[in-house]
Amino acid sequence: MQLTHYTSNFKKQKHPITLICDNITNAPNIGSLFRIADAFNIEKLIFCGDNIPIGRRMTKTSRSTEKYVNHKVEGKIEDVILQLKETHHIIALEITENSTELTTFKLQDNKPIVLILGDENFGVSEFVLKQCDAVIHINMYGNNSSMNVSQATSIALYEFTKQLNS
Repeated sequence: MQLTHYTSNFKKQKHPITLICDNITNAPNIGSLFRIADAFNIEKLIFCGDNIPIGRRMTKTSRSTEKYVNHKVEGKIEDVILQLKETHHIIALEITENSTELTTFKLQDNKPIVLILGDENFGVSEFVLKQCDAVIHINMYGNNSSMNVSQATSIALYEFTKQLNS
C-alpha cells in the first residue's frame, strides 16, 4: 500500500543548511526550491537579487511550502555572504577548474552550511566563487555541462543530508 505524508514514518529532522539563490528568477524554479527546502527541512532559503517573483506564479510548483519554509529576499548576495561567512561553511554549487565532485566532498562537522546556487543563465559569479570555502560540482555524463538549478539542488541536498545523518 502506498503511504501518504500522513501515514509515512519519516522522522522530522532540521538540517543546518541555508540555501542562497543568486538572482534565480524563474518562478517554477523558485517554487521547486521551496519544495526541496521543505523536503530536506533546511534552516533557511534566501533569494538574492531584484525582481524575485515570489507570488502566484511560483505557487503551482511550491505546493504551499512557502507558507512554512523560513525564507527571505535580500538585495545583494555579497552582503549576505559577508554576514554568514564567520559562522557558516560557504559552498558553491558550480563546475570550475578546481571544483570537487559532490560524492567525494566531505562536509565539516563544526559549522552550519551555506549552499550557493547561481543564476539560471550565468551560474555563480567569479566574485562569489572567491568568497567560498569550497566549490562542488555534480558529475555529468551526457553532452550537456549543466542541469536545472532545482534538480542540481536536490542532488546536492540529498548528499549533504546523507552525510549529516550518518
